[in-house]
Amino acid sequence: MRPFFGLIDAVIVPGTAGFDFDGGIAEAHAQGIWTWMVRDVAPDLIDPNAADDDQAARQALDLLVPELLQRARAAISAVGTPDAERRIQLQMGGDDAFRRVGVVLNALKCRSLLDKAQAFGRAANGMTDETALGVALQSMPLNDHAVSALLFQAAMGQVSHPGRMMAAAIRLAGSATEASMQRAGFAPLIEAMLSHAQAQIPALYQHGAFADIDLTCRAIDRFHRLMRAVTGYVELGRLTRWSTAVAALTKTVSELVEPKLRDVSPNVNLALRRHSGQDRLDGDQVLAALNGCYVLATIRDCRDSLALNAMFDQTWTQVGQALEMHVQRNLELFRQNPGDRVIGARLDAAIKMAELRFNPDYADVLRRARETAEKRAS
Repeated sequence: MRPFFGLIDAVIVPGTAGFDFDGGIAEAHAQGIWTWMVRDVAPDLIDPNAADDDQAARQALDLLVPELLQRARAAISAVGTPDAERRIQLQMGGDDAFRRVGVVLNALKCRSLLDKAQAFGRAANGMTDETALGVALQSMPLNDHAVSALLFQAAMGQVSHPGRMMAAAIRLAGSATEASMQRAGFAPLIEAMLSHAQAQIPALYQHGAFADIDLTCRAIDRFHRLMRAVTGYVELGRLTRWSTAVAALTKTVSELVEPKLRDVSPNVNLALRRHSGQDRLDGDQVLAALNGCYVLATIRDCRDSLALNAMFDQTWTQVGQALEMHVQRNLELFRQNPGDRVIGARLDAAIKMAELRFNPDYADVLRRARETAEKRAS
């Protein structure tokens, strides 16, 4: 059952929360608190059998939120003993969800502002002038930390260039230090960026032939943009909460990306080598190699936010050398037998991988060489 029929989706983040950031609500926590409300707080108000996309149920819930908030707060206020607290924690699915119930209730209270915050995030993408962006940032309730945390969380999901927004915030704060950003009311902005960076982690757990490689690459790129907006602009302290979170998130993402990087070179060689006996092209191997090259190209652009420099440099060199060898070998074979469809398909795959590893110009040179060989044969 979709938590709150989507009323606060803008601040719900996927996966488990390694770090709790002020405006982000982990999906598991939202689900636990929603289950508690449906089953224990307001079973007479909420239909547990309503479909997740039932607009009528969503509209009805929106009208009932004041009553729901009143009942939920009364239930929490009635907790007067350790046993009662343990019971309500169990009803919510654990003490982690119980700790976040205040954020969920506040999100419900501010639900009408979340759509406006998302619109703010989209509008910010069109603001190239730092001064104009700074004026827009000042429209946020910077003196109300709890509310601005939710609004920045909702807005950040729509922001394409978080670094631009951070630069405008630093200009308003007068300094890039953590203390200055906190005094100026921009701590929730940093929290939102770290929260959304953490939210990219679930997409990186995909492995195997059925992994969505576009989703993986988008997650790596998004993680990089968000982390660079923090680490590249804000002067983080050595052992502060934010620097600790940055280090832990970088470590986690790097560990998830590392196996994908390690597989690229072997997969390229497997896909492009000629088979003994009856030659054939293995489509699954070619797809795995192409996917690996897409990941490699993405990591190249995002390596500043990952702890993978040594492995990346090694893989980058190995893949480059392997592709040069396979391209030349398959091009020579194609010149000898331009009518061989397997060789032609393997050469096309090698050229596409070379385009990702090197550049489009190099790939165009190879394509022209292939066309020349074809014309000579005809």
